[in-house]
Amino acid sequence: MAFGITRKELTAWKEAVKRGEIAFLTHYWFDDRFPNCHSVTKVSCNDVNKLIHWGEQFGLKKEWIHYYSDYPHFDLLGQTQYEILKKSGLDDHIVRFKLTLEKD
Repeated sequence: MAFGITRKELTAWKEAVKRGEIAFLTHYWFDDRFPNCHSVTKVSCNDVNKLIHWGEQFGLKKEWIHYYSDYPHFDLLGQTQYEILKKSGLDDHIVRFKLTLEKD
């Protein structure tokens, strides 16, 4: 279940995806399969080849893309989520959703 975002933010993300942009949407999310994660970042683009190329630079495999409706996307969780948001200059997502880098 997704929460912690506005309808306006969701609509803006969907519009960016449809324009062929690499679009990020972080929201609170709980799933029993991932008890240590409290949020997820969906990175989407309707140009799947562009999305695949984007993901490759972060070691993401094309097989990890979820093909839901008109919004193919990668789900970023945990350390991968933090690192990609940081490298992408999206510190506002990190602060807003209280994300931290896991230490070994």
